[in-house]
Amino acid sequence: MTSQSVVRVENASVRYNKDLVVDSVSFEVAGGSVFALLGRNGAGKSSLIRCLLGLQRPTTGRVLVFGEDVWKHRARLMARSAYVPEACDAPGQLRVRDIVAFHRSMYATWNEGAVRERLNRFGVSESAAVSALSKGQRALFTLALALGNRPELLVLDDPTLGLDVVARNDFFSDFIGELADRGTTVILTTHDLAGVEGIADRVGILQGAHLALDGDVEQLKMERGQSLEQIFTEVTKGSGRKS
Repeated sequence: MTSQSVVRVENASVRYNKDLVVDSVSFEVAGGSVFALLGRNGAGKSSLIRCLLGLQRPTTGRVLVFGEDVWKHRARLMARSAYVPEACDAPGQLRVRDIVAFHRSMYATWNEGAVRERLNRFGVSESAAVSALSKGQRALFTLALALGNRPELLVLDDPTLGLDVVARNDFFSDFIGELADRGTTVILTTHDLAGVEGIADRVGILQGAHLALDGDVEQLKMERGQSLEQIFTEVTKGSGRKS
């Protein structure tokens, strides 16, 4: 592992019974960078994300976060990390301020002022019930919660799925670039290739359980003379629906 790597996946494979869904995948994510993990449905992205979060042990290989095996040291490593799922899963009847208070109680590094500033900027009222928030507000609220403990690593699992163009642009342009500028390492899966093209430093494309491509986004675009979406389509041709 290089001194600048925050995440290193070493020959990770995931098998469910006889189905091999991730096959000997290896990649590194440098500190302060934005890494986009792309692939069509069934390519193995979700399994890799679960391994990266220490929720699932690779069948073979290992995942290192901050230089340590995340399966063996999950509690300590995840205290320095944050995760934003595809959809906000907070109970709809609870109010924003109650969920914020719950998260505050779990983190010694909680930054209450920063959380409130983000909620105000997003137009999310602390007195509102989660069920009253729009889909875009829920996504941004989840992000504000994830950033409350000032994570060194942020994992985003298709966070803009189903958002309108304005909400999607707010999410990508306002935060991901800002996080990278502050040195936070970002790993995200997404179906929104146009949105991620301008913010990702590197991209990994899964195809048929393998990592078919891993490289610098701008270098790949220059060498191939293609957009990220065109590169993705070419690499994953014939492998199913985009995810």
